[in-house]
Amino acid sequence: MRRRIAAVDGVPAVRAILAGADDRTAIALATRYLLEQLADEAEGHTVEVRVPPFGAVQAIPGPRHTRGTPPNVVEMDAATWIALATGALAWDAALAELRVTASGQRATLAEHLPLTWETMEP
Repeated sequence: MRRRIAAVDGVPAVRAILAGADDRTAIALATRYLLEQLADEAEGHTVEVRVPPFGAVQAIPGPRHTRGTPPNVVEMDAATWIALATGALAWDAALAELRVTASGQRATLAEHLPLTWETMEP
């Protein structure tokens, strides 16, 4: 995946959210940046990860989805996504708390989280 959000913009947005910022612009930027990071770290097209209304990516190695409704979909809100991606929330806990919907045999992000976003200096 070609990155659209540079670390110089994305890392400070994620840090701001983790520090308590709650403005929509920062949430959108952090969410999209972390989705792009997932697509980079777990390159593939098997699982569609949706964080409405901010974005979606296809990730995880395996069979490629090309048409219609994807067979493996993970969906959550932005706060849950940011918490999962940064390690503040574990995958199993998010599922148990019903903060994530996951459908399909391969619809899990457990082995790909947390992301390594914090090692990317702006």
